[in-house]
Formats: sequence, structure tokens, C-alpha cells
Amino acid sequence: MSTQLDQLRQFTIVVADTGDFASLKQFAPRDATTNPSLILKAAQMPEYRAIVERAGAAHRKSGLSGRAQMDAILNDVLVAFGLEILKVVPGRVSTETDARVAFDTEAIVAQGRLLIALYEKQGISRDRVLIKIATTWEGVRAAELLQREGINCNLTLLFSLVQAVACAEAKAKLISPFVGRILDWYKKSTGKDYAAAEDPGVVSVREIYAYYKKFGYATEVMGASFRNVGEIQELAGCDLLTISPQLLAELKASTAPLARKLSPESARQSNIAKLDVSEKNFRWLMNENAMATEKLAEGIRAFAGDTIKLEQLIAGRL
Repeated sequence: MSTQLDQLRQFTIVVADTGDFASLKQFAPRDATTNPSLILKAAQMPEYRAIVERAGAAHRKSGLSGRAQMDAILNDVLVAFGLEILKVVPGRVSTETDARVAFDTEAIVAQGRLLIALYEKQGISRDRVLIKIATTWEGVRAAELLQREGINCNLTLLFSLVQAVACAEAKAKLISPFVGRILDWYKKSTGKDYAAAEDPGVVSVREIYAYYKKFGYATEVMGASFRNVGEIQELAGCDLLTISPQLLAELKASTAPLARKLSPESARQSNIAKLDVSEKNFRWLMNENAMATEKLAEGIRAFAGDTIKLEQLIAGRL
């Protein structure tokens, strides 16, 4: 019998959520995603030490110093991990912009262009790279500008319908709604456990998927940040799902039947009203959604903190 991972592949593109490119080979995902926390974790592994050291060595004689030198090395490290991942996966890699500029449209655009230029310098076409951007209002505007230049974006740290709709209106290539982090917030807030079908993160992605299909948006929906296989099973049929190696292994180990739960045909029948995503309404609806506001801020702080730790690791190796 086929495994649940093989069954899932029949109607969903499977993406690996890791910076450990060596672990990718056993699961054969089409794409892979990274973030500062995953890159930090991978950079601390002995087998990847050389990647960090090569990036540092390349800039010792560059004439740069201080902040400019560290920024250059950090971007090289991010791209170096992406290049190794692209040797393993046939599709795309997502490389994240610095969370510390999450509220600066111009800075996000500048880094997005730089990351793409670094990939292209290594012979990687831009269709194989997604620039990850936090889903702030400024991040959405940056994605809109980058998409016009043919630079595809993955909007991350996404926890609400209004964020998702704003991304679709900006013609972002892909969004990554965070299932598990939504569940974390509700469990902490209510003290309740949730069955997979009623999991608030699953419900959120189901709503976003239905909205996109009903109104014909081309933006891809990629569920992310899973806490258990039950969440993945309930979102079978979503455009893409990015899954950690641990949960990929669980899916690969099971041969239980896996039913498709999401489809464009059923989504188009949904009773959903169009949402106003003007700046004032975006900010108001985010303000009214305590979970989305808190998890977005928490995610930006965590990614910024791990970026600083990665810089400290790099500095210690120079």
C-alpha cells in the first residue's frame, strides 16, 4: 500500500520545511522553505560549518567592515544554504528577508533584489527562488513591487484572512499561513485541546483556501508550521504544504488511507463575502484580531532574535 506521504502527493505539492538539506533526500519534496531559525539551527551543525566559514572568508578582503560587512556575509550564508537545497529539490527554495526591516518597504525590496541577484550570479533563475517576507502592511507593499519585477514572493507569518486577501490583491506568488502557531495561541488562551478538524489553524487555512478559489486568485496557499500530522491530514488538497522532516517521516511511516479534504470545486461553493483590504481596514482588522496581532509580532521578534544569533555565530567563526 502507498504511504500517506505518497497519497498526499496526489493532490498537494509537498514542501520540506528545513535548512538541513541532507535530510531532504529521503523525502523527495518538490520545494523547500527556510527561515532564520532553521538556518541558525543548520549553521550550528558541524557538517555545515564550512558554508558559514566560506561566506566569511569571501568578505575578509572585500573592503567592507562593520554593519555592511555583516549584512553581506549574512546574505551570502542565506543564499549558500539555498544553493545547496536547490541541488536536492527540483523546484523552488524560499529565502527570508531580515525580520528587522519588516516595517520598511524600501529595505525589504532592496534585500529582495539583492538576494535574487546573488542567486542569479550563481546561475539560478529567479523562478526557482521565493523571497520570504513577513505579512505586515509594509511587507505586502514590498511584495507587490517585487512581483512587478518578476521576483516571486512568499508571504510568511500569516495568521488571518485579511492578511491573506491583501497578499492576493498584491499578486503575491504564494502565502504561508501558520497553522500550528494559531493552535498554540488558542490552546494557551482557552486551555482547551482541539480535534484536528476543529483546530483553529486548520479552520483558518480552510477559510483562506476557500476565499482564494471562490474569487479566482492565482496566489498559491501553502499551509505551514504544523504541530501534528492530524493538521496535515485535514488540509490534504491544499495547493502546497510545507512540512518538517519529523512529520514527513510520520507520514512516510503510515499506510492508512488519506482522504482529500480541500478542493477548488467545493471551495467555490463557499458562502464568503468580499473583504476590503484598504490600509485602514487592514490595520483595523489586525487590531481587532488579538491572535494575529500577537503572533505576527512574536514571530517577527523571534526571527529577528535568531538572525542576531546567526550573526554572532558568524562573527565567532571569522
